[in-house]
Amino acid sequence: MFRLRAPDDAARQTILERGASASLTYGEVGATRAGALPHGYTHDRYRLDLEPESFARACDGLRAWQAHLGAGIDVYPRDAPLHVGTDVIVAARAGPLHALAPCRVVYVVDEADRFGFAYGTLPGHPERGEEAFVVERDAGGDTTFTIVAFSRPAELLARLGKPVARTIQRRTTHAYLDALRRYSSARRTTG
Repeated sequence: MFRLRAPDDAARQTILERGASASLTYGEVGATRAGALPHGYTHDRYRLDLEPESFARACDGLRAWQAHLGAGIDVYPRDAPLHVGTDVIVAARAGPLHALAPCRVVYVVDEADRFGFAYGTLPGHPERGEEAFVVERDAGGDTTFTIVAFSRPAELLARLGKPVARTIQRRTTHAYLDALRRYSSARRTTG
């Protein structure tokens, strides 16, 4: 949904409460986990190599929504846990508009050398689809951050402005990648 003014926390909470019993707006739940993405959507796959010793910190960053926050994307509630069924609102400014995107965590991966999650779109999200954020360490210690998504416009404004929406999606995804890279490579200070 798009608004001219940023909603306060009470308005965001109302949106979350309204969406709590809602179904996801697409049928291919969990498809970002498998190899092939569903037809009829725009597909995105991005992969970034991280510093090998950054795996644990990158996982911590995903748990604390640092890919989003570091990219200038607001997450409400800010301390939302990564559990299947957790609903959040991802919000960004798009020119004079504030885009609010209600989402639900649809799966979490928590393995020794792989951590991540995916969220899917709820009613009111300008798009329909799913996006996954996964950090992985291979047997050689190399660490990567991958984002996989499939989406298509859901709201009229998103359909009318599809070229602009795609540009915003690509910029946002690159900002997610860069934000987690910065977070995971930052040296912890002790004091």
